[in-house]
Formats: sequence, structure tokens, C-alpha cells
Amino acid sequence: MSTLSKRATVYFDPDIHKALKIRAAATQQSLSDLVDEALRQQMKEDQEDLAAIANRINEPEMTYEAVLEDLKKHGKI
Repeated sequence: MSTLSKRATVYFDPDIHKALKIRAAATQQSLSDLVDEALRQQMKEDQEDLAAIANRINEPEMTYEAVLEDLKKHGKI
């Protein structure tokens, strides 16, 4: 068992739970470790997305209409 310090009750769709149990057995990991790993990965991706947004904050905004007009002007549509 892992050394996590907090507990939570999580409800899974039965098919997801079955898949998790199979993966846990195949990888010799606990369900908790698999869920913890998946959540950490999701939060890492969120952090990367937020950083990308922050890096583009000063880019000029274009309306949908302006994008369409630009595409037409350059023969894309």
C-alpha cells in the first residue's frame, strides 16, 4: 500500500472499476496509486495549459468574422 496521507471515497462506473482492478493487478499497483497517478497527470496537463495561456496573454484577439475574412483574403476558403 502507498504512503498517502488522506483518504477519500470515490465511486466508479462498474466497467471502469473492473478495468482499474485488472490494470492494478497487471502492473502490481494499488487502485489508489493508479488514481493518484492519473490525477497528478491531469493536474500537470492543466498547469501546462494555464502556462500556455499565460504566455499568449498579450497576443491580439481576433473575432471569428475577422478570421474568416483573413482566410478568404488568403484564398484558404
